Amino acid sequence: MTAVIAPPQGLAGQISSVRKLKDKTATVLVWASFGVALVPLIWLLWTVLSRGLGTVLNADWWTGTQRNITFRTEGGGALHAILGTLIQVALCAVVSVPIAIMVAIYLVEYGTGRLARLTTFMVDILTGIPSIVAALFIYAVFITTFGGQRQGLFVSLALVMLMLPVVIRTTEEMLKLVPNELREASYALGIPKWRTITKVVLPTALSGIITGVALGIARVAGETAPLLVLVGYTPDTNLNPTSGFQGTLPGMMYSQVPQLGNVKFTFAADRMWGAALTLIVIVMGLNLLGRLAGRLNRVAN
Repeated sequence: MTAVIAPPQGLAGQISSVRKLKDKTATVLVWASFGVALVPLIWLLWTVLSRGLGTVLNADWWTGTQRNITFRTEGGGALHAILGTLIQVALCAVVSVPIAIMVAIYLVEYGTGRLARLTTFMVDILTGIPSIVAALFIYAVFITTFGGQRQGLFVSLALVMLMLPVVIRTTEEMLKLVPNELREASYALGIPKWRTITKVVLPTALSGIITGVALGIARVAGETAPLLVLVGYTPDTNLNPTSGFQGTLPGMMYSQVPQLGNVKFTFAADRMWGAALTLIVIVMGLNLLGRLAGRLNRVAN
């Protein structure tokens, strides 16, 4: 047997003191970094709340539109913009979520060889694409090439390109966290692979997948470049994403910008901050619903 030589008592104490010092230093640096990152977030939330809360608390804000409302006119609502944003984001989610989940399943459960490497490479490229590039691509294909008209549907297609990599990467990581023992136990019972994926793997990772979908929606809900390029803003309610201009919350904020320098009328600034706070509330609500759904699913399992 090999004898273990213990360090001298004084040296052991010095090593322990150095480790404690390093641990405290790392703890202080982590908390300091957290505090620095928290400052702009709190500042932003306070600015939006203090300037937009009064507008949002008005009942007309949720039931009216900006039709016949000018920068000289007080009031008006954001119903047209809220509905437009929800329609475009919903269309984006309907298209992107199934594709993203199937791509993630392929990469984790089936992906080998050149096709899997090419798919991973393309997802990495999509992750770094600016929103304006996605908007210009859709414009070049559907408007310039095929002669289509600017509409909300094209905005949703551009948002799909931005949402896909977020959901794919999140779903991929959640599927990798599922223990292989669950798959092997299913295979041992004679259950085919496709049924194992749908009945064992996906339900186990569902809470994380829902969180990834919520993050993807938060990523695309406030995008402005596709709106500016692919559809115009209208103060009227348009529930048809395939016909004409469509109001959205980012578009509504942008429409108020030209009047911000007018010190005589501050209604435009009130509406802009109100639209910003409304967008934050909607995104936060969708995230909370996603987390609640994931928690209920985890409890059920």
